[in-house]
Amino acid sequence: MWDNNRYNEFVKYLYSQQDIKYREFSKSLMPSKKEYELIGIRIPLLKQMAKAISKEDYINFIKCNKHSTFEEILIHGLTIGYIKEDIDTIINLSKEYISYISNWALCDSYVSNLHIMSKYPKKCLTLVKWCLNHKKEYYKRTGYVLLLNYMIEDEYIDIIFELCNSNNSDDYYVKMAVAWLISEVYPKYPDKTLNYLKNNKLDKWTHNKSIQKIRESNRVSKEEKETLLEWKK
Repeated sequence: MWDNNRYNEFVKYLYSQQDIKYREFSKSLMPSKKEYELIGIRIPLLKQMAKAISKEDYINFIKCNKHSTFEEILIHGLTIGYIKEDIDTIINLSKEYISYISNWALCDSYVSNLHIMSKYPKKCLTLVKWCLNHKKEYYKRTGYVLLLNYMIEDEYIDIIFELCNSNNSDDYYVKMAVAWLISEVYPKYPDKTLNYLKNNKLDKWTHNKSIQKIRESNRVSKEEKETLLEWKK
């Protein structure tokens, strides 16, 4: 059972696994705004911890979690991806976790580990829309990254374009997520994506960044990359 005493011992264990060089490298990739301490623990080890916690008293682990370091927050999110519960429980736990996301890494690592969403695309879309209805930057980014990871399928491709068009955020990490999403859609649906780029409601920056990211892909031919240049704004 998790209680405050056990949790405090767990935090001590986290610091015992610190990798200073990895911490300094990770710091260089993080936004400059510091809202928590970064211990410096590699993601595979954090996933091992989260997987073990998911098989235990994870509810009380979440309740005891102080969310005072990057790793504590991320373990919370990663644990959700390993929990063997129904999809509605996972979505409710996710909504709670998303409120702690204030960094692209906390967002992207959590979403990429939420594999259950691939089995429930309609439920995933509900969570996406819930995220996108929020004004905060990382709620919105989470929504677009969920689309990117789990919903690039025939049934949802038009919805993806509609949701990209509806973005009204000027936040950098939201616009980057939209551009990243479009660049991931292109290799699977090149004709549809090109038609979208010819006629969309994206702001100029996001439109051009989408084209840039598509052109950076090794899955796109040289000829296609040249054609895409014609549609820059």
